[in-house]
Amino acid sequence: MSLHGCITALATPFAQTGELDLDAWRRLLEQQLDGGVQGVVVAGSTGEAAALTDDEYATIIRIAAEEIRGRMPVIAGSGQMNTARTIAQTRLAAEAGAQYALVVTPAYVRPTQAGLVAHFRAVAEQGGLPVILYNVPGRTGTDMQADTVAQLAPHPGIVGVKEAKADPQRIADLLKLQSKDFAIFSGDDGSAARSMLAGADGLISVGSNALPAAFRHLCDLARGGDRVAAEAWDARMAELYTFLNVEPNPIPVKALLKRLGFGHGLRLPLLELSAAHAVDADRFTALAHTLETQAGTALAA
Repeated sequence: MSLHGCITALATPFAQTGELDLDAWRRLLEQQLDGGVQGVVVAGSTGEAAALTDDEYATIIRIAAEEIRGRMPVIAGSGQMNTARTIAQTRLAAEAGAQYALVVTPAYVRPTQAGLVAHFRAVAEQGGLPVILYNVPGRTGTDMQADTVAQLAPHPGIVGVKEAKADPQRIADLLKLQSKDFAIFSGDDGSAARSMLAGADGLISVGSNALPAAFRHLCDLARGGDRVAAEAWDARMAELYTFLNVEPNPIPVKALLKRLGFGHGLRLPLLELSAAHAVDADRFTALAHTLETQAGTALAA
């Protein structure tokens, strides 16, 4: 399947008891389809993958594959702190029905750039799924350089990169590697319009959990080169980008999802959104309704 446009890094809904809320999960998947997103990431960092058992991990991937039925790519987050464990998790994702693996740089252990090359090549060759590289140094403690990505991009089992560092020069360097076989994705909602206007293939988004149509509209405008309209729509969502970072992801977006009827809470050590931000969460839930309605009208036109 083609990788492009608006892809949602899905949150994982939990019931009030702390178990998986599979009804909310199915409804969230359907909401994403209705909103026009062009792919989903299941059990990435936004999906609290570190808090899931292997059975839970396989279950939500399997349900996603069953509900989506080939209408868009199902991408599984499978990155672990060690290469052998990442390969095993990627194989588990493949068995459950994922079509791609989003593999983050190993957290905490801080491999060298040469270590990253060896790691990703091993996962691409042994994991059983095409790999999308994922660089998010603010989370992992390791910044995968563009020169390192350049060594990996020609590998037939590596099909793209999600770059979460909001650096125009980094995106410009990565765009030199872009081809029909290697896609460049922004992993930062706030700078994604700029990246796509520069030529990036799309956005792997947190905010599209709550606003799938609004983010699809942003991606269409930016990827279509309509700078004036893309920047105007982006400006309307700027306060939302700020809200999504008031506490560590996925705390703010799960506050919005809870208000929209998709699940309750997070798993420790993550807590629900602080009471000090509750009024803002209510306000941005209302804004989400407005933007979704307007974006849906635009997408249908």
